[in-house]
Amino acid sequence: MTTTRLSARAAIASVADPDSFAELPAPRRESPADGPLAWSGYDASRERATARTGEEESVVVGTARIGGREAALVSFEFGFLGGSLGQRTGDRLEAAYEHARAHRLPLVSLIATGGSRMQEGMLALTQLQRVARQCVLTRAAGLPQLAVLRDPTTGGGWATLGAGADVVLALPGAQVGFAGSRVRPADADPAAYGAEGQYASGHVDAVVAPADLPGTLADWLRVLAAPRPDGPVEPPAALADASPPATGWDAVRQARRPGRPHAPVYLDAYFDLRLPLSGDRAGGTDPGMLCGFGLRAGRAVAYAAQCGTATRPAGYRTAARVVRLADRLGIPVLTLVDTPGAANDAAAEHAGAGPAIADAFAALAGATVPVTTLLIGEGGSGGALALAAPGNTWVTPDSYFSVIAPELAAAILKRPPSAAPATADQLHVRPQDLVALGVARGIVAPATPAATP
Repeated sequence: MTTTRLSARAAIASVADPDSFAELPAPRRESPADGPLAWSGYDASRERATARTGEEESVVVGTARIGGREAALVSFEFGFLGGSLGQRTGDRLEAAYEHARAHRLPLVSLIATGGSRMQEGMLALTQLQRVARQCVLTRAAGLPQLAVLRDPTTGGGWATLGAGADVVLALPGAQVGFAGSRVRPADADPAAYGAEGQYASGHVDAVVAPADLPGTLADWLRVLAAPRPDGPVEPPAALADASPPATGWDAVRQARRPGRPHAPVYLDAYFDLRLPLSGDRAGGTDPGMLCGFGLRAGRAVAYAAQCGTATRPAGYRTAARVVRLADRLGIPVLTLVDTPGAANDAAAEHAGAGPAIADAFAALAGATVPVTTLLIGEGGSGGALALAAPGNTWVTPDSYFSVIAPELAAAILKRPPSAAPATADQLHVRPQDLVALGVARGIVAPATPAATP
């Protein structure tokens, strides 16, 4: 699949509110004839690129409104020497980041680049260090960075502006990869170098059709600009018609009941708008972990929610990523716990189950924003506890939390399988037991029609 290559200004017009773009003045840089390397014909190539595109460099930078909200904007002109990065490109990118920080604006990058400009040699490559520095400074300032991967997004532009953004969106069919089409191995899998392949591998948050891109960006800017709740967010209401169980085994059976509400239902009932983030940025995704940001009564809330399956390492890493992003942006977090435990197959161990769980524990332990947790089903051992907020965990009537599944506890204690129910009682896994032990703050009440958003 191929995509239509828009010019830099057409790309801006495709997402910005009409007549809202204001270009920043271009920084002036004196350059010797044919550039710093005296590359024969370089000036002539630049002149032809200007005549063809109407631009003097490979990026256009400025500010614009998207969905009524102001943002700093960077748009690449692929028709100008393949959207390559040179010293003057770095000057403009740096100016855009500095303007974003000075005016407390989110930064949106519309990327289409083939990489660094060969005619400027190593001086072109070092622009990546400048961009990386600006990304870090903007991150430290608590400002969000959003990237849209156009066709193509390769080389250093992908490895800095693109992959370094907080939210990474891609257009369908866009070529995305560190290696450009002329330098990758001849037998390489082409799917690995496309937007859809990068999404499947956990490096892109969403593949967005061009017609949907303005609305998607507007929604993201709306959520990220929304007021933050004062203190921890309230836990969701219970969605199942269930009473606290009489025995520990009853608690386990209720939590495992087919058809009980799972995370998607809870999230849909809780949020007025929610926007997903996908992938651990390390080559993996876990469909059993839903993460993102949303609006609750007009205020921004981040979420990480287990869906009742064994959580894979990529799920923990994705959750940790979202918690740290929310912490940097000052947005409270809601986590929903529901897993029989962490995935423990060989593939999970190869993917780093232990380090991933440790990272999730560390992300919650280090968060300076308030975190609220609701146990909505199974709470299986450390794989569940890794997403639980210390001191602010709530439970539903149809949930249980255990140091290990009762069947496994019985096996470890060399008891027969028939002893699992009695072992569940000994483990004190019921919701009311968890409150009595101080593990949970309370049992949430069922939703009422008036309280449901």
